[in-house]
Amino acid sequence: MSATHLHESAAAPPAKPNPLLQLVRRRPETITLALLVAICVAVSIINPAFLQPSSLVDIGRASVVMGLFALGVFIILAAGGIDVSFTAIAAFTMYSMTLLVKNYWPDAPIALVLVAATAGGALLGVVNGLLVHYLRVPSLIVTIGTQYLFRGILLAFIGTVWIVSLPPTLGAFGRLPLVQFDSGGRTITLPFYFLVLPAAALVTWWMLNRTLMGRAIFAVGGNANVAERLGYSLRTIHIFMFAYAGALAGLAGIIHTAANRQANPFDLVGTEINVIAAVVLGGARITGGTGTVLGTLLGVLLVVVVNSVLVMVGIPSTWQRVVVGGFILLAAAFFVFCQKKN
Repeated sequence: MSATHLHESAAAPPAKPNPLLQLVRRRPETITLALLVAICVAVSIINPAFLQPSSLVDIGRASVVMGLFALGVFIILAAGGIDVSFTAIAAFTMYSMTLLVKNYWPDAPIALVLVAATAGGALLGVVNGLLVHYLRVPSLIVTIGTQYLFRGILLAFIGTVWIVSLPPTLGAFGRLPLVQFDSGGRTITLPFYFLVLPAAALVTWWMLNRTLMGRAIFAVGGNANVAERLGYSLRTIHIFMFAYAGALAGLAGIIHTAANRQANPFDLVGTEINVIAAVVLGGARITGGTGTVLGTLLGVLLVVVVNSVLVMVGIPSTWQRVVVGGFILLAAAFFVFCQKKN
């Protein structure tokens, strides 16, 4: 190569970064939002019934429990961990609480029941946090173990019989309407418990973005050793974040019971992957240190919408997992590709 060519090559300006890819890197949830909008537009063109108020209310109702789970999982992922015990915590809490209230205080105020379920979930989460900190093993291993432990204790010592006759206050809470209207000759109800999800999202956003604990969680997700040298207490962080995730799981469990009007100790098994996928699709990395509450909620909506679309178009339940799994793989690959291209 001639000196002239070398000079021209050296003087060539660097390629301008792609603004779209820069946006994706700064705000990874934009991918999730784009996928969600594209799916909704495509489905509404094929089947306009998708945008009917009844369908939108169903999506909102289905997002509550998964959204609460996802917010807890997001907290753990942001710190570089992973939790698969949240469904076991939810099942343990909802069944135990329903049984206690039914047998000893049927007229207990619903606010007290919700607080007690949240506190019970937090206590089980503290067990996770202590084990993760003192055993010094990955949180995935610990929470696999506690998942079996919590479920085993529930089924062996508390009960396996479905509770189909709920305490009056719990049943009334599940039926309490937030918005109610007629559509197509039938009454559509958005339940009052839907408000729990945006409230939990706001509290989580505030905690992560306006408190020292939130900064500590992201710092640990970036590099735990550096965070510890900066003065953050890993013990406090581990206990807090697992307790927080457990509290959200306990709250989700009791809302699941109220919404379905029964307490089944075998419920929620197998939903862990959908929840973790929703959080990852919302922009949180498994390696930690990134993610937003908004992205997590968008990821939840994306998974719920995909499941709703599959039911609407009549895909058999045996194939729904195949389709959802394939979609998650494609969406995650697209997400990683867009980040690496920047």
